[in-house]
Amino acid sequence: MKLNELTPEEQRVIINKGTEMPFTGEYDSHYEKGVYHCRQCDAALYNSNDKFDARCGWPAFDDEIANAVKRIPDADGRRTEIVCANCDGHLGHVFIGEHITAKNTRHCVNSISLVFKSE
Repeated sequence: MKLNELTPEEQRVIINKGTEMPFTGEYDSHYEKGVYHCRQCDAALYNSNDKFDARCGWPAFDDEIANAVKRIPDADGRRTEIVCANCDGHLGHVFIGEHITAKNTRHCVNSISLVFKSE
């Protein structure tokens, strides 16, 4: 598998499981039609029609492309990490039961982990 070269800040988030500051990412308020891909390996992760404004400071999606995202329980047992199923790059966390959308799911994703490709 070919991986893209990452900047030090991209490595901090994607490889070392960091978090970007809320309301600073390029895709937080981004609503064009297209597909969000993994910055590290280019795998398609999220369709734009599943993106919504959760007002949390990070891009939010209530669904992922089938088999594109893996869920891993955090060591603290309180949250569930989400990673790219293709390269294991850190995306963010998923939350269930908030009743924000009909699907009752919020993927809270770091913009820096994504690359958007318009339709």
